[in-house]
Amino acid sequence: MYSPPQIASGNAHVSDRSCFGAADSCQNENMRKRIIGSTQRRGGPRPRSDTWLDLEQIATVEASSEDPRFPIEAVFQLDDNCGWRADQNGEQLLRLIFDEPTALHRIQLQFEENEIERTQEFTICWAPAQGGPTRDIVRQQWTFSPGGSTREVEDYDVNLEGVAVLELFIKPDLNAGSGLATLLKWRVR
Repeated sequence: MYSPPQIASGNAHVSDRSCFGAADSCQNENMRKRIIGSTQRRGGPRPRSDTWLDLEQIATVEASSEDPRFPIEAVFQLDDNCGWRADQNGEQLLRLIFDEPTALHRIQLQFEENEIERTQEFTICWAPAQGGPTRDIVRQQWTFSPGGSTREVEDYDVNLEGVAVLELFIKPDLNAGSGLATLLKWRVR
């Protein structure tokens, strides 16, 4: 049981040491405590893992078109900065088909456009079964400007279990209705 300290009458001695910097001066042996090691709330976002999924080993990728100089597999390689580019104007579809249903917790996309000003829209969808109905995760628009904004990086925390298919639809230029779609990186974990 806790007993408050008794204050003596007369001249009480006050220590010159403060609690900060003196390891033994601020201990209270009666308080129950736990060091939890994190400031995150319960039920909050999970800590981010540093390991991206090796999609070349666990999934098949499909692309509606591909410029042979900028193949789709480049977007999954950590050290490649060429990325993918369509060889046809207009909307494009990129699809990951997982070998086994997979839990996803983070999706990262990187786009780059240094040559023309354009407003692009993309949509990420997922499905629990190949050929089944898809569910939207996000729809995003971005305006590239060679004199200003040339790179778009999108990073989404998700909580998806049993993902069989992950799709990325890209409308490369909403104003002109055509244009070549590009993607620099696509990572998931």
